[in-house]
Amino acid sequence: MTAIVRILRRRPAAPLGAAAVVFLLAGSLLSGQFAQQTVSGLASGGIYASLAVAIVLIYRATQVINFAQGGMAMFTTYVAWELMQQGYGRWSAYLLAIVIAFAGGVLLERTVLRPVENAPAVTTVIVTIGLLVTFNGLAGWIWSAQIRPFRGPFPTRPIHVGGVAFSLQDIGTIAVALGAVTVLWALFRFTRIGLSLRAAASQPAAARLVGIRVGWMLALGWGLAAALGAVSGILVAPVVFLQPNMMDAILIYAFAAAVLGGIDSPLGAVVGGLTLGVVLNLVGTYIHAATAELRLPIALALLLVVLLVKPSGLLGRAAVRKV
Repeated sequence: MTAIVRILRRRPAAPLGAAAVVFLLAGSLLSGQFAQQTVSGLASGGIYASLAVAIVLIYRATQVINFAQGGMAMFTTYVAWELMQQGYGRWSAYLLAIVIAFAGGVLLERTVLRPVENAPAVTTVIVTIGLLVTFNGLAGWIWSAQIRPFRGPFPTRPIHVGGVAFSLQDIGTIAVALGAVTVLWALFRFTRIGLSLRAAASQPAAARLVGIRVGWMLALGWGLAAALGAVSGILVAPVVFLQPNMMDAILIYAFAAAVLGGIDSPLGAVVGGLTLGVVLNLVGTYIHAATAELRLPIALALLLVVLLVKPSGLLGRAAVRKV
């Protein structure tokens, strides 16, 4: 009994997560509609999660929220579309766009964010907002605001399991979100670069003393976040169509997911994104008053409830400072 109490104190989100999994499994077994909406919600949540993880990476590195994350994702999705128009194969275009996004993220940190590294946080926030406006304007100028179809990485062909139809695109989106966080976990846990990234983010002064090039580690963090954003854009473009403002609403949901799961926790961002997607889908299905226009207020209300109960988020760590 004492051990259980210790676990609950150390990880208060664990029993909540276990209860949620049991609830979703039981509901899916009892109702085909419930199962279908759960999988669709997990797919939407996977898109939120991939962008939320990118937001968390930059926040952990710089302690600043990157408001340009959606614009960066949108712009590199246009790059993938342009590559396909130039004759590149689908997967070649995706991979090349992700590489370009990574290089662009590193370049942005070295040229635009580096000069304001020691400025007040509000200055960096204003710079990221300026980047968002710039990317949206550039996309409209280069490709126009015309809505364009975008061929996604996964087919929309449904598969039927026990009378319930699931889209291969939904399953693929969930797999990509879980795969991304697994790769990041392995990078931070088992590689020298990952250890350097963690050290540069948490203790930059001490990291410099042991020879870690903190500036380049921050640039690498921006590159990884930009690549993850590109993945998110490629996943969402087939659903909402390609246009300069396609990531605006997704970015808000991703912010909510990041704070919901814990703004300093990549795993929390994934949990927050998947939770948000499922809750919004189920509420919209079973509560008729919850129309599409209320999705964002419902997401913010859920966020408020979690923050009132656990301000650091579901998997975040409470900050402790000496005063």
